[in-house]
Amino acid sequence: MTATVRHDSTFHTVILWIFLGFFAPMAAAQDYGSNKSQGGFVKVNDISMYYEVYGEGPPLVLIHGSGQSIVDMAAQIDGFRDQYQIIVADSRAHGKSGMTDQQMTYRQMASDWASLIAELATEPARVIGWSDGGNIALELARAHSELIDRVAVMGANLAPDESAVYPWAVNWVLEESANIEKQLADGDTSQNWAALKQQFYLLRELPDMTLEELSTIQAPVLVMAGDRDIIREEHTLLIYQTLPNAHLAIFPGETHFTPATDPELFNRTVDRFMDQPFTRPDSKTFIFGDDSH
Repeated sequence: MTATVRHDSTFHTVILWIFLGFFAPMAAAQDYGSNKSQGGFVKVNDISMYYEVYGEGPPLVLIHGSGQSIVDMAAQIDGFRDQYQIIVADSRAHGKSGMTDQQMTYRQMASDWASLIAELATEPARVIGWSDGGNIALELARAHSELIDRVAVMGANLAPDESAVYPWAVNWVLEESANIEKQLADGDTSQNWAALKQQFYLLRELPDMTLEELSTIQAPVLVMAGDRDIIREEHTLLIYQTLPNAHLAIFPGETHFTPATDPELFNRTVDRFMDQPFTRPDSKTFIFGDDSH
């Protein structure tokens, strides 16, 4: 089958939305991402960061992926707001949050989120991070451990190359990066190409967390992916195997976009992990009764 690929800006916007998971059918009714009564701005580092807060209870932080915003976490806001104080925000260079001319990194974005959590949460927070939000969540757990209770990540990765990401996605990011540069050179104003350039830099060049850094995370982590994810299954398994306190969930028949395409499955899995004390049972204890073998 031969596909014709157009290179106009409208087409690329549509493809970006599909690729990065713009699935939030309930958001319009709830005004998520534009709820003036629940939203506000906090000065973090060198930007103003837009956030919204819903519900009461232990703090649960929701971090969206690249190209997304608060609205894309609608199914998780709806799913958890009756149990938790939901803290959800637009990351740097996304949604209503600010950006600078300096290229953002996951470490910088984690610092932004750490400042937001310190401002809004009264106790260590549980965190759900999807895609790039998962990368930010892992960096939060590593570098700002005092703020974090536990973390659930969906489709996270440690590297941007084909060791972690399927070739079709790596190639797509390279093609889109070239198109963004062309649009900037042509002076196109149909989109915020400067923000897209920074977002695609992250997809193309980062993250760069080492296994040694990952292994220092002591907070419990639920590592999730679809069995047809953008991230290679073996890479998801490597993340799980390297973390000292982790659970693993590979969703059968699912993709990188499970939080939106099957929120009931995703939220149920996360809820069990978040709601119960973390344990790390081993099959041999059921046979031998202890860990001596």
